Amino acid sequence: MNPEIQSQKTRALCRLAPVIPVIVIKNAERAEGLAQALVSGGLPVLEITLRSDAALDAIRAMSSVSGGHVGAGTVLTPDDAKRAKDAGATFAVSPGLTDLLIAACEELELPLLPGAATASEVMRAADAGYDMLKFFPAEAIGGAPALKSLAGPLPRISFCPTGGITTANAGDYLSLPNVVCVGGSWIATDADVSAENWGAIQERAHAASRLSRG
Repeated sequence: MNPEIQSQKTRALCRLAPVIPVIVIKNAERAEGLAQALVSGGLPVLEITLRSDAALDAIRAMSSVSGGHVGAGTVLTPDDAKRAKDAGATFAVSPGLTDLLIAACEELELPLLPGAATASEVMRAADAGYDMLKFFPAEAIGGAPALKSLAGPLPRISFCPTGGITTANAGDYLSLPNVVCVGGSWIATDADVSAENWGAIQERAHAASRLSRG
């Protein structure tokens, strides 16, 4: 699966809802309930970051939820990509892009959403064949104004900005012509996940699913 096809697939996923929940889960026993709440709330695409020991088990559990599309985030190496796919991830998200990761995702046939923070990094990803990228860390590198400035010189590249996105600024990003969706961690808070407060999470997911896109 070459980068062009990978980007077609990740773009299709990004179009399913205006927000992709970015989740760090510490207890895989809560993963299925969390996924059901998010999908029921209208957010079918879920990014589970590989930042905890429970991440791969969580991906396995969430992959059983009907209507969900579960991916792995913080994929840094070919081994990360292989373990994620073996656990049931249907796409991968990375904060950057390397030749080794490109080759691994091609071989694994795992769609990759690679990260970029500068025009040079965007151009490098585009040269490799990717035109659907993660803009990361969004707020720390200039936020919506910085991303808007890339639309002119790089009109064929689309983004899912992640990093510091909240209910207060999500609309600023979603109004941009080069943004398909945003990634955010505000929907599934650690406190609500620990308390298995699925109702509150589903309500926030529903509100996020109704955010308008430009």
